[in-house]
Amino acid sequence: MSGFNVVIPARYESTRLPGKPLEDIGGLPMIVRVASLATDSGAGEVIVATDDQRIVEVVEDAGFQVELTRSDHVSGSDRVLEVVTARGWDEQQIVLNVQGDEPLIPPAVISQLARLMQNDPELAAATLCEPLTRREALFDPNVVKVVKAKDGRALYFSRAAIPHDRASFQHAAPQLPETQQWWRHVGMYAYRVWALMRFVELPVSDLEATESLEQLRLLDNGLDLLVAQAVEPVPGGIDTPADLARVRKLLAT
Repeated sequence: MSGFNVVIPARYESTRLPGKPLEDIGGLPMIVRVASLATDSGAGEVIVATDDQRIVEVVEDAGFQVELTRSDHVSGSDRVLEVVTARGWDEQQIVLNVQGDEPLIPPAVISQLARLMQNDPELAAATLCEPLTRREALFDPNVVKVVKAKDGRALYFSRAAIPHDRASFQHAAPQLPETQQWWRHVGMYAYRVWALMRFVELPVSDLEATESLEQLRLLDNGLDLLVAQAVEPVPGGIDTPADLARVRKLLAT
């Protein structure tokens, strides 16, 4: 597949795991592993966007494209847009923001996300989700939940347990009721360049600030975001030392 590009934002500093893009994951630096998986998706170009020369050198040594971007970006989306602008990509170009801390991201879900955009020339942005089946994950504020309309458009994202089953949630049942489906948001986005530009130019919205979820800026400003179920399970990314240990153990088995 071609016709789409991938930009992977990778910031060196991290509150909970400093230097995590360079952490060893199964014999490869994490950022190199992500770039390799993104390349396997069939993207036309895969570019790592970073704020640190150490990451630049590691990515270049591995044979992947990398751009040294400004250090004052407030989000990965801003970093992606700097690369898009520097490359002069057309406003209709499809660009995917693939997180640099997802070293187990299946290439199939990256290409799936690109296809969603290719199949609808009017679509501004798209993302993915997967079923939530564990009660503890539903009530975990670090797991972002999404509610979507029948046509797949995102209605809302939250760190809270949404939709809220009033009858069931007042009891501490170990399992979720089977009468409702809950969805975990997979934090990867596809944009047309014009929509990414508009998104970054918009001020932080009230909902975004309340939930600390930047995708709410799109919904707050009337931009549709299509949400589709991922074609393969997407293991969680790496935010903490515990996450790092979990992923290393998965790859070692």
